[in-house]
Amino acid sequence: MDFQQMYQDRLATADAAAAKIKSGDWVDFGWGVAMPEAVDAALAKRLPGLTDVKFRGSLLVKQPEIFKIENPGEHFVWNSWHMGGIERKALDAGFCFYAPIKYSEISRYYRENIPRADEVVIAVSPMDEHGWFSFGPSVTHFGAVCEMGKRIIVEVNRSIPHCYGGVETCVHVSRVDMIVEGENPPLAEIKSAPPTEVDVAVAKQIVPLIPNGACIQLGIGGMPNTVGSMICDSDLRDLGVHTELYVDAFVDMSLAGKINGSKKNVDKGRQVYAFAMGSQRTYDFLDNNPECMSTPVDYTNNMFVIASINNFISINNAIDIDLYGQVNAESAGYRNISGAGGQLDFVLGAYNSKGGKSFICCSSVHKNRDGTLSSRILPLLDKGSVVTDTRATPQYIVTEYGMVNLKGLSTWERAEALISIAHPDFRDELVKNAEEMHIWRKSNKR
Repeated sequence: MDFQQMYQDRLATADAAAAKIKSGDWVDFGWGVAMPEAVDAALAKRLPGLTDVKFRGSLLVKQPEIFKIENPGEHFVWNSWHMGGIERKALDAGFCFYAPIKYSEISRYYRENIPRADEVVIAVSPMDEHGWFSFGPSVTHFGAVCEMGKRIIVEVNRSIPHCYGGVETCVHVSRVDMIVEGENPPLAEIKSAPPTEVDVAVAKQIVPLIPNGACIQLGIGGMPNTVGSMICDSDLRDLGVHTELYVDAFVDMSLAGKINGSKKNVDKGRQVYAFAMGSQRTYDFLDNNPECMSTPVDYTNNMFVIASINNFISINNAIDIDLYGQVNAESAGYRNISGAGGQLDFVLGAYNSKGGKSFICCSSVHKNRDGTLSSRILPLLDKGSVVTDTRATPQYIVTEYGMVNLKGLSTWERAEALISIAHPDFRDELVKNAEEMHIWRKSNKR
């Protein structure tokens, strides 16, 4: 087969690709840092003449041009698999809605449950000599998306790294309907903020519990990244990686000689991930790096795969947690902040791993707009808040005031443990709340 001829036969302008999208269509439109920018700009010119276009996408790192058209809600709806700041603003404007998921299942949603995409529009790396386009740092579920899509439109971006992996990491030119050559914009850089005192206090409690040879998963946020930075300065060695999200901290640990995957009993020697978001040096590190293994999220986030990896360490964030031990990592009341993602899969998988541990981190308080403080440990989750991890699933909960293990604790023990790591200004009130809820036992800690 002459792959170069097939490539030339499928070449099209961004305007021609945008012209294929019609009113009422379902359109899958990229993920994370690998977004189709040329087709986005062309589609922004076309959308004002369309109605009821239904997009699916997630983790926007820059505002799409289609979001900037006049009265976007009259022309399309954006269905998000995971909310971020840009999508929260779109939600407020009335044209974005969250799609609740268990992230490990998303490929199956496409194959069995949701409408087939009329168009799949994704950014890819340049075609290799065998006719394959790499999904780059955004493998996630795009094997299933392309398998089920009716029309596949790829936008080639030379800035997208070619990422080695397992299965479903590429799409072949023979499966592609249209190829758009974009302007090769650099990938958006997601740089970590400097660690706060709270981040450091939390990380100092977690790192001593990580054994040599452990396999690490880090979630989004400052606290997990601070753990990674602290590992770089530790005596830990022979660490492995199996994570949903690949971030700068893994590059830091790799270059510091902490990661080699030699003790992994599954995918030995490979750093496994579903998608990546970080600085340019992360994308450079992943490019053509056989040590790094991108795989579909139904593998990385499969709790049975996670549980099969010895000494699995899962580190994630929470928005708040109540005295029953219910963890909310998604919303502030009715307002969507992020999404379920894979936290529950990793919490369950890590605990069931031989020698594994699951950590949920949060600061004890958050500052309100008026400067007042509110406790992140609550009597009950606020009305409308989502339970990401049910009360029976969390293991270690960590704030800057301490760490507690909730496994096996009765309701009064949980309340006592969680209040002990709450901000001191809120502990007396939390005790009163626990008494009213009949989950407080008068003890020597009263």
